[in-house]
Amino acid sequence: MRYSISDLEQLSGVHAHTIRMWEQRYNALDPHRSAGNTRFYDDEHLKRLLNIVSINKKGLKISKICALSNQEIKDLIDEQILSTKNSEKELEFYISQLINAGLNYDEKEFSLLLDECISLHGLSKTYVEIIYPLLVRLGLMWQKDSICTAQEHFLTHIIRQKIFLAIDEVEFTDQSTEKWLLFLPENETHEIGILFANYLLRKAGKRVIYLGANVPSSAVNDVVKSTKINCLLLFMVQTKLDEHLQTYLMQISNQFSHLTIYIAGSSALFKGVELPKNIIHIATINQLESMINPRTNVH
Repeated sequence: MRYSISDLEQLSGVHAHTIRMWEQRYNALDPHRSAGNTRFYDDEHLKRLLNIVSINKKGLKISKICALSNQEIKDLIDEQILSTKNSEKELEFYISQLINAGLNYDEKEFSLLLDECISLHGLSKTYVEIIYPLLVRLGLMWQKDSICTAQEHFLTHIIRQKIFLAIDEVEFTDQSTEKWLLFLPENETHEIGILFANYLLRKAGKRVIYLGANVPSSAVNDVVKSTKINCLLLFMVQTKLDEHLQTYLMQISNQFSHLTIYIAGSSALFKGVELPKNIIHIATINQLESMINPRTNVH
């Protein structure tokens, strides 16, 4: 694909002027030039930038990262992949075999393996100990060019289908007085986490209105105005700059000041961000499950 520097800014969470500074000072990226001398970037540039951002979050300085070759950067990403491996051999076997089936576009094998995991362990444990580590590893593999975009979409599409199926099998209830509104903000498209939250809430007997991905605040406001909502739950996966995140949090806090708002996302994303009083950050899956049903925990 062809990307502008503003595309890289949105996908990486790094300001365009910072990307240019990294190019000038550290030769981080070597953009292509159009006939009109306009900078543009390709998939390799995007992967290298995401790798630089990932490694930088582990504490290595930008200047040192940019001095590394692509192979040395891939080696560091390999170390991160190894750190995701599960100590339980059975669970690690499933993760490895699911990745292998996905790389070969073997829908039947992938589906059967995932069904077996869910049958043996239930969806909650399968999500926590197999699906989530699988997704983390897929992201890292994509960054180091071990998996293509089509393969990642193929895998995540099947996972979404399985979660939708589990949601459909939960008995519908309209008895609960507690109603939740679930959505992903604009530019957020990674839906699997909030689908799992949808499943957990319905299983716990809560009433759920699910809006899906890339939802503008105006649409959320329409729902809140037309029906009684007790809680909002949204996930934030894309890396965003702190000031942008802070602005968004203040906006929805003021817009829905009468509601409790739960936001799930990595601790790194919320580092240095001040949470308004009516917003609660959920950093882990266990915290998510405990918030939904305090009497139980995901095992």
